[in-house]
Amino acid sequence: MLDLLVTNATLPDGRTGMSVAVQDGRISEVTPGLRAPARETVDAGGYLLSPPFCDPHFHMDATLSYGLPRVNESGTLLEGIALWGELKPLLKAEDMIERALAYCDWAVARGLLAIRSHVDTSDPSLLPVEAMLEVKKRVAPYIDLQLVAFPQDGVLRSDGGVDNLHRALDLGVDVVGGIPHFERTMEQGTASVKLLCETAARRGLLVDMHCDETDDPMSRHIETLAFEAQRLGLQGRVNGSHCTSMHSMDNYYASKLIPLIAQSGVSVVANPLINITLQGRHDTYPKRRGMTRVPELMAAGVTVAFGHDCVMDPWYGMGSADMLEAAHMGLHVAQMTSRQGIRACFDAITVNAAKVMHLQNYGLEAGCDASFVLLQARDPGDAIRLRANRLTVWRKGKLLAQTPEVVATLAVAGRPERVVFSARNG
Repeated sequence: MLDLLVTNATLPDGRTGMSVAVQDGRISEVTPGLRAPARETVDAGGYLLSPPFCDPHFHMDATLSYGLPRVNESGTLLEGIALWGELKPLLKAEDMIERALAYCDWAVARGLLAIRSHVDTSDPSLLPVEAMLEVKKRVAPYIDLQLVAFPQDGVLRSDGGVDNLHRALDLGVDVVGGIPHFERTMEQGTASVKLLCETAARRGLLVDMHCDETDDPMSRHIETLAFEAQRLGLQGRVNGSHCTSMHSMDNYYASKLIPLIAQSGVSVVANPLINITLQGRHDTYPKRRGMTRVPELMAAGVTVAFGHDCVMDPWYGMGSADMLEAAHMGLHVAQMTSRQGIRACFDAITVNAAKVMHLQNYGLEAGCDASFVLLQARDPGDAIRLRANRLTVWRKGKLLAQTPEVVATLAVAGRPERVVFSARNG
């Protein structure tokens, strides 16, 4: 007997009437119209069954700290960094843990079951690292939480930066991070990329570096990152996050850079909500969009994912752990409004994000973990358009969250009618 059978589901690739059979926490079969005895059978009603959402770029140590000790009035990246510096001496481990756990509750309710969080290693106390390692342990039953050793103040710019990062990795942080554009000079930025990639190669770890999060078209550390990935044999294990300088680069240089990124196997994470909020702040008009060249990178074969980056912290006062919101913004900013483009934006918060994070057993195929989300939408486009209700969230065959169908009353031809939202009646 099966543990769970989901019937009459629509899958992101467009297949309808599909059944997904679950046994011992794994998908045992995906086929149309399967009927088999199961301890629980769920009729999806034709709605969209998706693998869980993944956020490949987040800052959980800062989340839900909005207004502490003050608000970022300029809305700039640099004031956000300065504000985080003001907040760090006031941080307490128990408060950080409580805020992070609250955010994880939000995430599960929205079908977000995998998060890669950068955690600040700049302070010698490593308080954020220890707090987030505790969170990782507590949420392990329901969220895959990866931690990135992130020297927010610059690994070479800050005293003890290199030693602090190594200590964080020794404590069990998963990924090597960096911020080359925030080092004191371009040369130091280049040196930091080399040093950090060599560290990852020695330790057998992944790399995820904040890269060129700036409007400066001459910030080109992504080029160095791609070179080091090839030099050190790290192809497929390196990610460049943000890469917003590419929105200001001339097309000739970009035509050289994008193939280099593709050849190196470096993936890219754009953060649409935050990139268009923080970037272009020094422009009058015309204003730059502030997000990297997503469709061009995808067309070159680069794995591109979307991250949320921030929720209610020194850099961004909005957000709700909803990856469909990130996809919705990314679709608009990148002007990816074709059917193929819309589907690619959905992939950017699911399968592509899972690739960036190197998640194992992810997907809707036999042998994958039985982790998926039933969305109140008929296809990925409507899921993004409506920021669809998450009807049911499962992890490894276990029910984590459930929400009733959204019901509203609309005036139709002058008469109020009870309408259930779906792709047809939106």
